[in-house]
Amino acid sequence: MTLSAQTKVGPAGLISDLQSLGLRLEDNEVGVTGRRGGAGPSDHKAVSLAGRTVMIPIATVSACESPFVASRPDANGISEIRRNGVVVSHIEFPRQPRFYDLQTTEGIPYSQIATLHSSDVLATTLLQSCIRYGNRNTSCQFCAIGQSLSAGKTILRKTPEQLAEVAKAAVELDNVKHMVMTTGTPNLTDRGAALLCESAEAVKAVVDLPIQGQCEPPDDDIWFERMKAAGIASLGMHLEAITPEVRARIMPGKAGVVLERYMDAFDAAVAVFGRGQVSTYILAGLGDTPDVILSVSEQLITKGVYPFVVPFVPITGTPLENHPAPTPAFMAQILPQLGAMLKKANLLSHDMKAGCAKCGACSALASYEV
Repeated sequence: MTLSAQTKVGPAGLISDLQSLGLRLEDNEVGVTGRRGGAGPSDHKAVSLAGRTVMIPIATVSACESPFVASRPDANGISEIRRNGVVVSHIEFPRQPRFYDLQTTEGIPYSQIATLHSSDVLATTLLQSCIRYGNRNTSCQFCAIGQSLSAGKTILRKTPEQLAEVAKAAVELDNVKHMVMTTGTPNLTDRGAALLCESAEAVKAVVDLPIQGQCEPPDDDIWFERMKAAGIASLGMHLEAITPEVRARIMPGKAGVVLERYMDAFDAAVAVFGRGQVSTYILAGLGDTPDVILSVSEQLITKGVYPFVVPFVPITGTPLENHPAPTPAFMAQILPQLGAMLKKANLLSHDMKAGCAKCGACSALASYEV
C-alpha cells in the first residue's frame, strides 16, 4: 500500500519534522515497540510514510513532548498522525520479519545476531563492545552499544558462521536487499577491518547480498583493498561530528583520529570502492553549525564521498539523553541545500550498492535529492 502525506510542508518536510521532534503513541497498549540501545538507530520505530520507510524516534525524552501523535492502528495496520490535533498524514507499522522466529542450533535467536533496519536492510554489530565504551572519559557520549547487550537482546561477538546463516534466511524469508556490518572498535590498528573481512567473506560464500562495512579509518590503507576483496561493496567511515571542539566534547576518544586522517582515508577508500560507494555519518545537532556541516559536506562530495547528514537522536541511558534533538528549522538549513549539492554532483543515495545512505531511513536527505 502506498501512503501519501497531505501536509503543507510536503512529505520531505514532514519526515524531517518527525525525525527532529519524534512521535508519541496515543495508546501505550498498541503493541508497537521500537529498537532501544545498540549501535544503530536506537529508540526509533520503522514506519511507512509517503511511500518510504523511515525511522522515527518514539522512546526519547523529546518524543514524549512531541506535537505528533499516532493513533492506534486500524485493522489494516494504518495509523493517523495528528499534529496538535490535526490529521497530517497516515503511517503503517511494518510487520515483524519472519527470520526473527528462527534460532541457531545453539539456541541463539536470529534477532540477537542481526536485525532488520528499515524494511529491507539486514544490520549487525559484529562486536557489541568497544575499547572506549567502558570509560566515559573516552567513550562517544551518544553511544549505547552496550545497552542491548546488557539487556540480553544481542550477543557480544557474532561469528562469521552465524552471520552467514542469518543472512541467508533473511534473504529467503524477508527479501532483504542489502546488509550493514558495523562494529565496536576492537583496537587502535585495523579498527575492526579484520572482523569485517572475515564476516563479509562468510556471508558472500552463501548468499549474494551487497554489504556495507563500517569502521573507523584503519591504520593502514591496505585494509581497504582487503575489505573489497572479502566482498564488501561499500564502506562507511563515520565522522559524526566535525569541528575539533565538538569532537573533543562529544567523542573524546574517537577524536584522537583527527579529521585530516579521515580525509586521507576517504581518498584512499574511494580509490578502491569507487565514487559514491564511500559514505560518512554526520550527526546534526551536536554543536556543528549548518554552515560547517555544508562546507565539509561540499568537500566530501568533491572527493566522491556521500555525506549522510542525520538529525541527532538522544538515546535514553547515555550522557546525552537530555541533549536536545535539532529543531526542524535547523535541519531545514541543511537538507535542502545538501540535497541540491548531491543532485548537481550526481552523487545519489540510490546509486550506492549497500548501506545506511542507500537505505536513507534515518534522514529525510534522500527526499531532497530529487
